[in-house]
Amino acid sequence: MAQHNELGLKGEEEAVRYLKSKGYRIRNRNWKFHGYEIDIVAENEEFIVFVEVKTRTTALFGNPEDFVGNARMRRMVDAADHYLIENAIDKPARFDIIGLIWDGNRFVEQEHIDDAFLPFL
Repeated sequence: MAQHNELGLKGEEEAVRYLKSKGYRIRNRNWKFHGYEIDIVAENEEFIVFVEVKTRTTALFGNPEDFVGNARMRRMVDAADHYLIENAIDKPARFDIIGLIWDGNRFVEQEHIDDAFLPFL
């Protein structure tokens, strides 16, 4: 497996641990639909939460969460629409980003942005 893929998996594992520690229930990981993918689908009492996880080894070129662009946001919204319909979920949706920095031995920074962006109209 490529090193960046391994780093991404470590980041997703850490994000899942974090979300569970905050009381979220993990519904799916790496949920795919026709080429769309959502890293984590979680749920709390109030929301169904679609989470994009970004892991980097440095913040030298920007925070990990800064690398979620408009195209990725649109794809997440499209995938979330399909997910909600497919699973007959009638709960408000939210889009979060979790950014992590790995120093080679451990995660040294973690940022969870609740409601990071709104669906495009």
